[in-house]
Amino acid sequence: MNTYLLLKTLHILSSVLMVGTGFGSAFYMFFANRSGNVAAQAVVSRLVVRADWWFTTPAVIIQPLSGWALMVMAGWPWHTPWLLLSMALYVVAGLCWLPVVAMQIRMAHMAAQADAQGQPLPDAYRRLAGRWEALGYPAFVAMLGVYYLMVNKPALWS
Repeated sequence: MNTYLLLKTLHILSSVLMVGTGFGSAFYMFFANRSGNVAAQAVVSRLVVRADWWFTTPAVIIQPLSGWALMVMAGWPWHTPWLLLSMALYVVAGLCWLPVVAMQIRMAHMAAQADAQGQPLPDAYRRLAGRWEALGYPAFVAMLGVYYLMVNKPALWS
């Protein structure tokens, strides 16, 4: 296997890890937050933070590096329309994800504290959970767009 194909494999696997971890984390956090079970919310929010550090963050770093290398190796100009749009959508997803990471850390702390004290979650947790969810939708849609563009490489404009 040549360098290009190895790099492409890494790029694809890291994208699957990034989006898959994000979607899986969102699934569990979404339902844990609706369970009303503070202990479950404490465990899930702690594990979601861990998953972001262990899996999502490295993939978020690998994606643009491997993508740029693939672009150069394949001879695609950086201003190719589908590449520009995919980069813009990746930035949109990242701008949604960065505050979500901070929210998840705060939510995990609040949930752990409430669970340890046998108290209900504070209203601030529910407000953060609402914002966390609201930012998740555009990030996920943006990443679906990136996948579409990467696979199809459509001619968008000239």
